Amino acid sequence: MQAMYEDLDLASRKFAEDVLGSLSAGQRLESAEAWQALAADLAQDSERWAALQQRYYQRHLELWTAIVARADAAGSTAARPAPVAVPDHGDRRFQSPEWQELPFFDYLKQAYLLNSRWLTEVVEAARLDAPVKRKLRFITRQLVDAAAPTNFPATNPDVLKLASETRGESLLRGLENLNEDRRKGRISTTDESAFEVGRNIAVTPGAVVYENELMQLLQYRPATDSVHARPLVMVPPCINKYYILDLQPENSFVRYAVAQGHTVFMVSWHNVSADMGSITWDQYLEQGVIRALEVARAICGVRQVNALGFCVGGTLLAAALAVLRAKRRNLAASVTYLTTMLDFSDAGDISVYIDEAYVSRREKDFAQGGVLHGQELALTFSSLRPNDLIWNYVVNNYLKGRKPEAFDLLYWNSDSTNLPGAMFVYYVRNTYLENNLCVPGRLTNCGVKVDLSKIRLPTFVLASREDHIVPWKSAYQTTQLVGGKIEFVLAASGHIAGVVNPPSQNRRHYWLNPALPPDPDAWLAGAREHPGSWWSRWSEWLAGYGGGSAAARPELGSARYPAIEPAPGRYVKQRCD
Repeated sequence: MQAMYEDLDLASRKFAEDVLGSLSAGQRLESAEAWQALAADLAQDSERWAALQQRYYQRHLELWTAIVARADAAGSTAARPAPVAVPDHGDRRFQSPEWQELPFFDYLKQAYLLNSRWLTEVVEAARLDAPVKRKLRFITRQLVDAAAPTNFPATNPDVLKLASETRGESLLRGLENLNEDRRKGRISTTDESAFEVGRNIAVTPGAVVYENELMQLLQYRPATDSVHARPLVMVPPCINKYYILDLQPENSFVRYAVAQGHTVFMVSWHNVSADMGSITWDQYLEQGVIRALEVARAICGVRQVNALGFCVGGTLLAAALAVLRAKRRNLAASVTYLTTMLDFSDAGDISVYIDEAYVSRREKDFAQGGVLHGQELALTFSSLRPNDLIWNYVVNNYLKGRKPEAFDLLYWNSDSTNLPGAMFVYYVRNTYLENNLCVPGRLTNCGVKVDLSKIRLPTFVLASREDHIVPWKSAYQTTQLVGGKIEFVLAASGHIAGVVNPPSQNRRHYWLNPALPPDPDAWLAGAREHPGSWWSRWSEWLAGYGGGSAAARPELGSARYPAIEPAPGRYVKQRCD
């Protein structure tokens, strides 16, 4: 069994390290440069760092003294010494009683916590430029999370106990799970056999009514006798599948919107193949967003539609609306942005991966075309929450030999899409790196200058307070960039859970404040908290721009745009494993 422990430990950790290491070939060099900057700062003020070191040395001495005293008092009625270090609130890694009751594991836990906090404090105390410190902070968190004793079979009491109880069978199952994931090239985070697109995921009735090489356009069947005259066109992120907005019936945003009397159209992006690597940002605007608005308008026989964009889909939608405005075309009556960034001056942790060196390398990589594999993007986002989305599953799947539970959000999260290299490098340079999109006239898209301030539409902006991908204060900046009457809503929870929050579950809450000062903190200080889902608030808001009512038509599409195939269509079923 000892040999199995060692084999499993080496193999599982090597696979997880390979997963993290595959994010960017240049990150190792840039990480080394960040550490060198830290070392230089340490050398300039050795007394200050010596004091920090001495403080943690004293804490370790206190820990060792307490553990020895506890061992000497074993079997007595003496009170157990108070812990020197305790896990942070919400840290679920050390919940088993053995971490408190057995001195060996108690020492491992507290020593790890002291060491990780020392390293974190060293980085926080360093006098470095903000970008270097952010990168160091991120790298340190990766190292600290990877080094946890819970990630090693020999130092995780749950793993040892389960291996003993199953006579090593859990270790064998773990190796089987590891080999299966190695074949897939990614860590399994959910029971993928529990879901199938078109069977119990993305099942709102509808049809594909238009397609080109870049996208399919779905129209959903009405659920009410009368509908709002203006249809609602949804633009999802192109880095994921659209069905985050149409999961299971009980949490489908699409189904909810249809039930509110909206004729809903959905863009389903093509999971691009190698021969599509030269597709550009402009083509995503013209052949994707703008074409979807035009087709929906033609099918419903109206002058204008209501538009909605989610995450990167919202960024594309805003750029497309700016292009249409410059061309004096008013296809939209209102716009909704869900957890969308238009001002990338503070892009959160994802910005640690994107600097001039990285973008220049990728521009060379994709100079002759090529595809950014969806797995690379998925791993990048997982690395922003490594304990939750990487090490948690290393322990569960490989060290304990268990299968992850079925969870629709994580099934969607693992179903990533490829991006054209040309479009990707244009996007990251002009948003994350140079923040050009929000500067009036700096970009030319589809032959015209882009100016977001010229978009003067009724606008609903949703941000999520705990969003680690689109920080809510960055999403708030949209209120300062675009024109028209704006409603800003701040939802509880994160990037996905904050959005997918149906009213039927009566969960969470949101904040409202009709004033829109330049400072987001000032907005929050004056905001009122409301219980429940933001969906209801949005539905009331959007109804005001429905354009009157019309009788629902059971036929999908039109003579010019007949139904091609039932929803969810072919494009969304293409995987990039």
